[in-house]
Amino acid sequence: MQIETPPTEKRYEKPEGERRGIVIVNTGDGKGKSTAAFGLALRAHGRGKAVKIYQFMKVPTARFGEHRMFEQIGLPIEGLGDGFSWKSKDLEHSAQLARDGWEKARAAILSGEHFLVVLDEITYPLIYGWLPLDGVLQTLRERPKDVHVCLTGRRCPPEIIALADTVTEMQMVKHAFKAGIPAQRGIED
Repeated sequence: MQIETPPTEKRYEKPEGERRGIVIVNTGDGKGKSTAAFGLALRAHGRGKAVKIYQFMKVPTARFGEHRMFEQIGLPIEGLGDGFSWKSKDLEHSAQLARDGWEKARAAILSGEHFLVVLDEITYPLIYGWLPLDGVLQTLRERPKDVHVCLTGRRCPPEIIALADTVTEMQMVKHAFKAGIPAQRGIED
């Protein structure tokens, strides 16, 4: 490790553009994409902003740690799917759930009623061909000017990355699962 001298001057100038809704993408093979989006949702909710979270791969009855906490604080989260594809008994049904879920998410984005809409794990239905990319891009372009949208998932389509204002790629350096350590409740669910 190299020791650094703390900065004594601000390293950037404050932007002077107008405040507006931004599109944020959390992608990559590393852990933390959804976790970062949930932190963003908590930050907005803590400021009294209207937030809605849609999870494209989770079932509506999911009871992971985030669901339990968000329920306690009144932050709406909705599972739209039937689990990851390897758990699906009918992939066409999974695709239809994604399309139906997208219509809900699209309506929430375009309504302008939410400060932030999180589209958790949306990249999977996109890359599986279950959702038309053009419709998602059009919605992101046509959303009301003050609506922020955060999209998560691996292998985000380059067209969304090009449209986004902020993109973070989570890179896996090391993961406990690869060392044979199973997922830990409260850390990965």
